[in-house]
Amino acid sequence: MKNILLFSLLLLGQTIFAQKYAFVDSEYILRNIPAYEAANEQLSQLSAKWQGEVEQRFDEIAQLYKNYQAENVFLSNEMKTKRENEIIEKEKQAKQLQQNYFGQDGELFQRREALVKPIQDEIYNAITDIAAENNIAAVFDKASGMGIMFVDNKYDISDDVLIELGYKSE
Repeated sequence: MKNILLFSLLLLGQTIFAQKYAFVDSEYILRNIPAYEAANEQLSQLSAKWQGEVEQRFDEIAQLYKNYQAENVFLSNEMKTKRENEIIEKEKQAKQLQQNYFGQDGELFQRREALVKPIQDEIYNAITDIAAENNIAAVFDKASGMGIMFVDNKYDISDDVLIELGYKSE
């Protein structure tokens, strides 16, 4: 019984050591996909445009508050309250606009999902195809800092992924 158990452990050990591993550099792959660069440029332009809109709203609020402070001594209590409420309401609207554009589920996030996720899915599918074809047990992403201390470049399949996707590498 001990011999069978020992033989099974040896066989299992050989199987484990026979596994192949590879790595990719996702940043390198993404840099070589023109659609990703175009998506990033589009997102940067949208972000800058929306940030300008939000800043303009907050600048208007700052100006309203400055005017309010300058005219405060001349206003009746009713007018003070009205102006204060107006400033508070505009500030709420500006914060809501900021949240709509840049919040967790805001426009920028949704646009990023629409533009970048299909590219990421395509990369993932290419990696799984290459791994299946080459009997690779695991593929690590060296760009994400997974704690890999040493990587032999002969196992880098980043160029293969680009070729599988129909792009040429650097």
